[in-house]
Amino acid sequence: MPGAIDWPAVHAEGLDILLRYLRIDTSNPPGNEAPAARFLGGLLEAEGIACEYIETEPGREVLVARVPGDGSKRPLMLANHTDVVPVEAEYWDVPPFEGVVRDGRIYGRGAVDMKGCAVMQLLAVLLAKRQRLRLRRDLMFCAVPDEEQGSDAGMVWLVEHRPDVLDVEYQLNEGGGGQPEFAGRAARLFNIAITEKRMAPIVLTAVGTPGHASRPHDDNSAVRLAEAIVKLARWDRGIAVTEGTRDVLVRLRDAGLLDSLDGPALEAAVRSSPDTQAAFQNTLNVTVINSGYKNNVIPARSEAIVDCRLLPGQDHHDWLRQVREVLDGTGVEARLQHENPAPAVSSTDTELYALLEAVVKEAFEDAVVVPSTSTVGTDSRFLRPLGVHAYGFIPCLLSQEERDGFHANNEFLSVENLNMGVELMYEVVRRFCA
Repeated sequence: MPGAIDWPAVHAEGLDILLRYLRIDTSNPPGNEAPAARFLGGLLEAEGIACEYIETEPGREVLVARVPGDGSKRPLMLANHTDVVPVEAEYWDVPPFEGVVRDGRIYGRGAVDMKGCAVMQLLAVLLAKRQRLRLRRDLMFCAVPDEEQGSDAGMVWLVEHRPDVLDVEYQLNEGGGGQPEFAGRAARLFNIAITEKRMAPIVLTAVGTPGHASRPHDDNSAVRLAEAIVKLARWDRGIAVTEGTRDVLVRLRDAGLLDSLDGPALEAAVRSSPDTQAAFQNTLNVTVINSGYKNNVIPARSEAIVDCRLLPGQDHHDWLRQVREVLDGTGVEARLQHENPAPAVSSTDTELYALLEAVVKEAFEDAVVVPSTSTVGTDSRFLRPLGVHAYGFIPCLLSQEERDGFHANNEFLSVENLNMGVELMYEVVRRFCA
């Protein structure tokens, strides 16, 4: 029989793996995630775990590893993505692709999104193998490319070309997790994502009169577009309490983390954190602006892309109507860049959801666990329509500073959170699969 786990040794191993993983630059675009897939796969293969490498595009591979169970229950997939968003290295205080540990923090692009979680999942699989767990269900590890650019060369490719890989009952991915505070109050609040906001990107177009930039001009498309952008940025949409979020608010109130379910107190609590505010509001942020081609020519046409994320139950055509009402009189046109289906919802009445809640509450007696809507897009949105019970859950307590690191400068994950995540992820796997 396997002995007790030497957790300090496992923690050291996890840190070493993550630092080496962070040094593999998988910025997307262009991606080039195959070296990352081979790195992770090599660690699994070294311990006798079979791996498959699936090329989706040149230089881009999906890694699928499987520890077989006895087949009495259907598989659990631990899914993660190998790509990261690009960096502006000159604005970082540490090199973004060197894997630096400083003051208990692991710095590097992908530390929280989501190479750190991938290492937690990887070690859960390795420990299941080392401990010779008698598995009732197959335990799968799936690392995919291209999540940061829409997943066409990643999870979407698998859906279309290798649906056999996705023939699983349950999946764990990013999209939810823990935080050590809520609205300024100390708490151990864990969100388990059961769905996510609907992406509804909008294109703004302003058309003016071109001309020579040396002369006064009152029909500049760039100025018209800028005025429209400012108008949208100043649009106060308030806080929306939907059918799904009301239940969350009740749980927070009952846990003593919220004083009221409406009024100024609720508004202040929700607006205390950008993460919380995003969970109760349709969001919009200008991300791309294109205008002009020469310094002395006034542009005839200027465009901007506005990233919009809608709460569950919100119709994207109605959202476009609201945007157009705000822009009325500006002369700027708005259209949906593309239409995305409404995200499916995973049930909370499942064996895995109950186990996630139980593991967290056993680890932290005062933990508050709530089902949530992921405010970011994840690959789970492609599995839920297939009937997979997909949950977003990174099992650690990310500080506000760590959460602010998603897609930002100086991204980091604390060593303490990595260690916590490694232990809790394994506990979930052990109890759910063995």
